[in-house]
Amino acid sequence: MHLRDSESDAEFRAELRAWLADAVTTLPAPPDATDWPGRRQFDTVWQNMLFEAGYAGVNWPAEYGGRGATPTQHLIFLEEAAAAKAPDVGVGFVGQMHAGPTLIAEGTPEQQAHHLRGILTGDHVWCQGFSEPGAGSDLASLRTRAIRDGDDYVVTGQKIWTSHAMVADYCELLVRTDPDAAKHKGITWLILPMDTPGIDVRPLMTVQGSAEFAELFLDEVRIPVANRVGEENDGWRVTNVTLSFERGTGFVGELLDTTNIMGELVELAQRTPRGAGTVWDDDGLRRDIGAIAAELDALWAFTKRNVSQGAKGGMAMGSGSAFKMSYATVVHKLGDIALRVLDRSSLAFDDIGGESTGAQIHHKLKGFAVGIGGGTSQIQQNIIAERVLGLPRER
Repeated sequence: MHLRDSESDAEFRAELRAWLADAVTTLPAPPDATDWPGRRQFDTVWQNMLFEAGYAGVNWPAEYGGRGATPTQHLIFLEEAAAAKAPDVGVGFVGQMHAGPTLIAEGTPEQQAHHLRGILTGDHVWCQGFSEPGAGSDLASLRTRAIRDGDDYVVTGQKIWTSHAMVADYCELLVRTDPDAAKHKGITWLILPMDTPGIDVRPLMTVQGSAEFAELFLDEVRIPVANRVGEENDGWRVTNVTLSFERGTGFVGELLDTTNIMGELVELAQRTPRGAGTVWDDDGLRRDIGAIAAELDALWAFTKRNVSQGAKGGMAMGSGSAFKMSYATVVHKLGDIALRVLDRSSLAFDDIGGESTGAQIHHKLKGFAVGIGGGTSQIQQNIIAERVLGLPRER
């Protein structure tokens, strides 16, 4: 990837920047974090604005409703959206980053025709039904069972950490269709309409006071066989297709948001009194923030390298895991620095003294989720050790 924009990329950047400058100013104030119907409305309105302007699914192939943009232009889109402080993907995360790309790669023409446009317009919101109380990092140990009954699967079981389940229309659901097969061999990937009888959604409250996750209970839920993605018992392979999107470039937008958070922390330190001067007068603090800035720059360069390799035929094995593990570490470090800057203000989620201190604390706590979601940092280390370095597998 070139470090400077080509002529066509520069044109794309200028066009996008001008559109964002106008579009972002037309948005109302975001709803309260606990107002999930309001958040869905806010996020889907923005998604529809992107669709109408031709920026929804900017990296999706044109034949599936996207823009068919180059990998470079995809990164330009993410970079400019973060710079304009446009809304993030919000409740569209699972559909746009997981389910949609998986359906493009593995879905039937009928599934693609029904779902992809709805994801891009914001009309279809998805949730993720992968993890279970006894199957988190060891996802292949999942036990939710699906029994074939004619043209349906009858599904019973429990999921946890089901992202956006309270406002979702569809769920990407992993089930066990062959209990006698090896645990990686008896899994199937299904599309679950969330209005199907037998579903019970119970929101989970996080330490931040939000409820973006839920428990999902399934009691003899009937799902058409036509909603299967891939072959029966081939769900683990399809799942790895799904997770490759999350571990590959799924966190790029968050990387750019973190860069914004770091800039805001610097400005906060520069105007926060401490002793005879300001917090920013601390040489050690400036050194540590400089190191974080260098790490974020390195991750952005690594992202460009991964995208360039992907455009040539696929990212190097383990590159997505290396990015995610490194990014989680940086977020934790930045959060620790924020606690030093905020001092006693770090004890509150709300803004203190008219400063945006609350955002720093929420970002600090989000670091724990970054190190868990999409495979824990320990799982990413195992992937790198075993699949890249060739070290012996864990027993």
